[in-house]
Amino acid sequence: LGVSKYGAFVGVVGLVSIFAPFGSLGRAFLVIKDVSRDRQQFSKSWGRALATTLVASSILIGVILLLSKFVLPVAIPTQLVIYVALSDLFAFNITEVCGRAFMAFDLLQWTAAISVFLSVSRLAAAGVLVALHHNPTALQWGEFYFVSTCLVALASLGVTLVKLGAPAFELPRSFADDKEGFYIALGNSAATIYNDIDKTMLARLGTLEATGIYGAAYRLIDVSFAPVTSLLGAAYPNFWRVGIGGVAATLRYAKPLIMYGLCYAVLVCIAVLAGAGLVPYVLGEEYRSTVEALRWLAILPVLRVVHYFLSDALAGAGHQALKASIQIGVAVFNVLINLWIIPAYSWRGAAWSSIASDTLLTLGIVAAALTLSRHSSSATPDAESLQARAEA
Repeated sequence: LGVSKYGAFVGVVGLVSIFAPFGSLGRAFLVIKDVSRDRQQFSKSWGRALATTLVASSILIGVILLLSKFVLPVAIPTQLVIYVALSDLFAFNITEVCGRAFMAFDLLQWTAAISVFLSVSRLAAAGVLVALHHNPTALQWGEFYFVSTCLVALASLGVTLVKLGAPAFELPRSFADDKEGFYIALGNSAATIYNDIDKTMLARLGTLEATGIYGAAYRLIDVSFAPVTSLLGAAYPNFWRVGIGGVAATLRYAKPLIMYGLCYAVLVCIAVLAGAGLVPYVLGEEYRSTVEALRWLAILPVLRVVHYFLSDALAGAGHQALKASIQIGVAVFNVLINLWIIPAYSWRGAAWSSIASDTLLTLGIVAAALTLSRHSSSATPDAESLQARAEA
């Protein structure tokens, strides 16, 4: 797309991603919690997740369309916002619910298959787009992005129905579950704010070219973190199992995972610093400035390993509200500092604020985990049994 048109697309994705976690109100993660502790709860839990996604995402699409008039540059067409909102709020959340359902049963090969299918379908869509349009627009890519995501959502629903069974749409719901799901969505939305709002703010307060440069660098960092994301996904159900024993139990489970992740993240940091100069040869000369942006962001995988695993440790032990509070505080910090630093320093300011936000989040999560672990009671026999199962 080139830096300007890619910047427009990234700006829209950044705005939609803030609301995307509320598209299912955390129900995808509650499927993991419910099923990892009692597999008989699957049909009801999956049914609640699908119904919530349908209702919540429909409402939020309207909210995003209204906000886009004030937040995004006028150069970005409304149709692009609609396509991305339908893709990332509705279709992607359906896909995520299905993937989390398989994760809850420890059938990670199917979770992986859904994730790979999503990436392959979008890659295929990009190939078709380039074949049909020599100089495609951001809006044209939005159309292909929407169609490819919907196809994956339909396929994911079909596979889940065949492999795991049909959903059960039953009432009443548990208020405690609704509250916990809301905290999960709130925390994930806050995480999206300090990870992605800078791209939307760059599009508004800076230029679309700067957004494209920074967005490309951030995307490469995200890709480099994929192995750790996979490890997080594989471990997530186990955090809920050992969480019965409190924070002390989840921290014991998290410690070796953090060490594995840190070893990888340090290697990634070194590789990014050394290999960033290759970017213009792959993406084109107009992405020359992405080299500097990538080197600034190279430290992010190291910081994320720590706060991602510790955040899951807090969540598994039932401290969703505390985790969400810390994330909201960092999100507010990120927005406020970006209001000053982006107009002054463009994408460099966005990179600096991202590093500062991840550092602040790491310190906050570490402090919370250590404080809670000192006051955590000893593990119950059931918790010890679940921890042994998780470690196995």
